[in-house]
Amino acid sequence: MLLRFTKMHGLGNDFMMVDLVSQSAHINTTTIQELSDRKTGIGFDQLLTVTPPDDPEADFRYTIYNADGSEAEQCGNGARCLVRFVRDQGLTTKSFIRLQTHTGQITCQLEKDSNITVNMGTPVLQPARIPFTADMPQILYDLDLPDSHDQVSAAVVNVGNPHTVITVDDLETAPVASLGPILESHYRFPEKVNVGFMQILSRHHIKLRVYERGVGETRACGSGACAALVAGRLQGLLDENVEVDLPGGKLCLSWAGDDSPIMMTGPACRIYEGRLQI
Repeated sequence: MLLRFTKMHGLGNDFMMVDLVSQSAHINTTTIQELSDRKTGIGFDQLLTVTPPDDPEADFRYTIYNADGSEAEQCGNGARCLVRFVRDQGLTTKSFIRLQTHTGQITCQLEKDSNITVNMGTPVLQPARIPFTADMPQILYDLDLPDSHDQVSAAVVNVGNPHTVITVDDLETAPVASLGPILESHYRFPEKVNVGFMQILSRHHIKLRVYERGVGETRACGSGACAALVAGRLQGLLDENVEVDLPGGKLCLSWAGDDSPIMMTGPACRIYEGRLQI
């Protein structure tokens, strides 16, 4: 069958968007892996599908598939792109949109300057709900590195999906490529984890690189930026409003702490539209 799709990105975190409201398709793991290949396929970090919601209070349901075909629970950059996508496709004229995800509902607002604000919900710190193996919640945990006597000190939080965040002195020399895959599959994370490397420039400005679960290092990670804000706030290092510099660009975040939601604002861009035979 011929499948219509749109290629989009949020700060360089790129997506293949598929409208399954006005067309039908079955996209399996093998197909996703083939399409994600940057030399022989479309090339993307994640594939996002939009379908009618099961929740009567939601406008759409969206599902996130990593490049390896595994399903992700949340994607902040993807949520912004999805809002732009459903508007561009004429699936809605709303500026305030409720999205049903694998882990619950999130709300998004198209701003007058064309940026999109996403309510990313309240961060989860209880180890069993992250999920993470620990006896009790802590601000920082010591993670043993396999096949060595070394440890790294890291924050652990769920912001729709599991993240661990390490504070580094210099982001340019941070061991993202070597340490990222080790921690992604660390035995204390039963569902694996996204790994963030954060450099604090001031109380309201950080730099961040993220090694994403099932993808590898990406140009940007919205949920990873939220996790870094939470990690920094819990350590008393950051203020409520923070700018996050990622390799692909900048996000603006705010979190008042405790049970307040994390608010994330940033752009979403369409690259091109196409059709392919699957």
